[in-house]
Amino acid sequence: MEKNKAGKNEVFPNLIEKNKACKNLTASLHKLDLNPRVFRGKAKPPSLVALCLGVVGKHLEDIIVDLGEIAVNFPADIKIAIAAIARRRKLLNDEVIIALADSSWEILDISGSDISDSGLVIVAKMCKSLRAVDVSRCDKITATGISDLVQHCHSLETLRCGGSPRSDHTARRSLGILKPKLNDVEGDSWEELDTTEIGFGVQSLRWFVWPKIDKDSSEMLSTECPRIIVNPKPTPFGFRGFEVPWEAFPDIRLDDPFVKDVDPQTWAVCGFTPKITSSSLVNSNELPIAERFRLAYVERDTHLAPKRAKNARQHQRRAEREWMMADTSAKAIALASKATKSLNTRK
Repeated sequence: MEKNKAGKNEVFPNLIEKNKACKNLTASLHKLDLNPRVFRGKAKPPSLVALCLGVVGKHLEDIIVDLGEIAVNFPADIKIAIAAIARRRKLLNDEVIIALADSSWEILDISGSDISDSGLVIVAKMCKSLRAVDVSRCDKITATGISDLVQHCHSLETLRCGGSPRSDHTARRSLGILKPKLNDVEGDSWEELDTTEIGFGVQSLRWFVWPKIDKDSSEMLSTECPRIIVNPKPTPFGFRGFEVPWEAFPDIRLDDPFVKDVDPQTWAVCGFTPKITSSSLVNSNELPIAERFRLAYVERDTHLAPKRAKNARQHQRRAEREWMMADTSAKAIALASKATKSLNTRK
């Protein structure tokens, strides 16, 4: 009996320890295999399209001259993604946006670019289905360009402007274009008059985003054009039965969805990535004079960085050409190639 008891005491502790070890191992495997957070934390690899857009965006200044021929067969979403990269790289101008414009575009974000009235009117004629346009901080766009935009884009619902002194001035002068006006017409009855003959204006515009709108302009719009909501805020109830679209929120950039999978280093110039600062934190009236000068210098340096890079590349190419012309062997090879081409053309 004593031997049996001793054998049981030796066996059972080993079994208990083995059971505990198995339970711990099972619990750890269960957490590792079945916990979805382990897989959700992993970042998805970029798509092939995003990688190609990153390569094109980094060398965009080298293909701008031939961009019209290159992008003619691109899909509409690829064109708008390239335009978004060009805007972030400070390369978006009339030539680039005209080469990329597509008739199926519904969103146009040219904020902070060098696009002028002439480029905007050409794009408006090509993209008549635009429903949201951002022209904020476009110092080369005037009230004439806004007038041409609303004249050709009859589906325009959201217009974003302001952000700089010149753009604020343009927005203030464009208020008269947004208001409906009546024409002097003649007719025997109201049924004989068409609505296009009675009045004109931006009939489809509902959301007007101008963060620094002055009090007089805001009151004038609310009184004379109450259908246009100025600077709407997120609300679950909407405004007067209309749900506020995401394009009407000033904190959201219109072209962000088209480049969300592209590496941000694509539009970083000379290793400098501009930081987005909230307008509520940066107030020129509260900052000291030294900080204002520093911010102005950083903004100017960011604006001139693409030009400096372009000048450096041109200087390098010019130096290579001068070296080839100065070196006798290289000059002989160049002259021989020209002579061969001339002989081939004569044949």
